[in-house]
Amino acid sequence: MSKGWNDLVGSLRRTLSRLTDRRTGENASYSMADIGLSAFSVFFTQSPSFLSAQKTMEQAKGRSNAQSLFQVEQIPCDNHIRQTLDPVAPEELFGLYDEVLESLWQGGALTGWRGIGDNLLVALDGTWYFSSQKIHCPNCSCLEHKSGEKTYYHSAITPVIVAPGQPHAIPLRPEFITPQDGHTKQDCEIAAAKRWLEKNAAAYAPLKATLLGDDLYAHQPFCRPTRMHDFHFPFVCKPD
Repeated sequence: MSKGWNDLVGSLRRTLSRLTDRRTGENASYSMADIGLSAFSVFFTQSPSFLSAQKTMEQAKGRSNAQSLFQVEQIPCDNHIRQTLDPVAPEELFGLYDEVLESLWQGGALTGWRGIGDNLLVALDGTWYFSSQKIHCPNCSCLEHKSGEKTYYHSAITPVIVAPGQPHAIPLRPEFITPQDGHTKQDCEIAAAKRWLEKNAAAYAPLKATLLGDDLYAHQPFCRPTRMHDFHFPFVCKPD
């Protein structure tokens, strides 16, 4: 059977407890699991004031939703969460994507997501998750406007399993669009998508997957490796 909520939170806690911890001395009073779960809970509820509200609830009622839903033992402050998680490589969480997908697969939960030819649909798309005209770092991409101003941003390929009639999507391992060692050109979505194929095809192709994408992907240099890695594809393109 696929995992229930408590099992999934337990898997998340185990993964987060193993994250690289660069803290020293007295500032290590909060566990990495509590720090990671507190950060995750903000995205889960889509509420930027979630943690402060939880602390208020804990003081008033003796227990918060962060504790009952996410098994958080102690809620850290926002700054401590940022400072502790910033140095952690995103790849340290990738195993959790695989664990959830394996659970869904083995439990038969993917049956309702399959379409023509018993295939799963995997949608590829790039998304920005940070942008600023002032704050930037060596891993930023840069968009230069006609006015001369620059927008610095971070983005990633975020593949998800989708299906007609399904209100949810199942996320797969992402691939970050970031400067690559030995490359002089700025990294881009299509280059990141090719890296995603190389890294993940062996794991995902056996699921019998069809890749979906917009016209950015609809050209021979990307279609060919898609077929070489045993994926099917319909990529959108205009008649001309």
